[in-house]
Amino acid sequence: MNNVFANISEKEKVKLLNFLEGHEIYFKKDKDISVSVKDKDALCIVENGLVQIIKTDVNGNRTIIEEIEENQVFGPSISNIMDSDYSIITKEDTELIILDYKTIISKEERPVYYNHFIKNLLDIYQDKIRQSNDRIAILTNKTIRDKLLAYFNMMRKGVNTRIIYLPFSFTDLADYLAVNRSAMSREISNLKVEGLIEVDGKKIKLHFDL
Repeated sequence: MNNVFANISEKEKVKLLNFLEGHEIYFKKDKDISVSVKDKDALCIVENGLVQIIKTDVNGNRTIIEEIEENQVFGPSISNIMDSDYSIITKEDTELIILDYKTIISKEERPVYYNHFIKNLLDIYQDKIRQSNDRIAILTNKTIRDKLLAYFNMMRKGVNTRIIYLPFSFTDLADYLAVNRSAMSREISNLKVEGLIEVDGKKIKLHFDL
């Protein structure tokens, strides 16, 4: 995933945030911060920490829509978070930088660091579109087994190696794939018995080709 501050020095970053009138908010781990970040013009940057966007249906089933790491962005303009069934949860102690989207696009002065920032934002927009397409491709698989294999294969392409590391827990993986946790665990056990994968914590070695 692209870094929103790529090619911007720490000194320029300070100037940029002052230029864009950004402010910082700190949140403790496991807090629902939806009320603080659902303003339609808010663009949020994760300065430190980790945030998950979660959708909960009428039956209480959770689906992880997106995970946002350090120097990544989210907000109504690039993430589907405005509906009441979406929540934004801090998975670690988290510090956010909040910018106003209208302020960003209304600037007439264009310092070099601002131009870098806009380019980085556009790169992130494109990356999010690609990730959404990958996610749709995974979820359209009919079985848990096929969803797992498609997800593992997507992760492998991202690192170009047969050894991948899950970015979150197996419980969160089940929520990400929108499947039952126990059923997913059984399928992972089947894949291990068949010699298609090796599992060591979050480290998974793949022995298949798609």
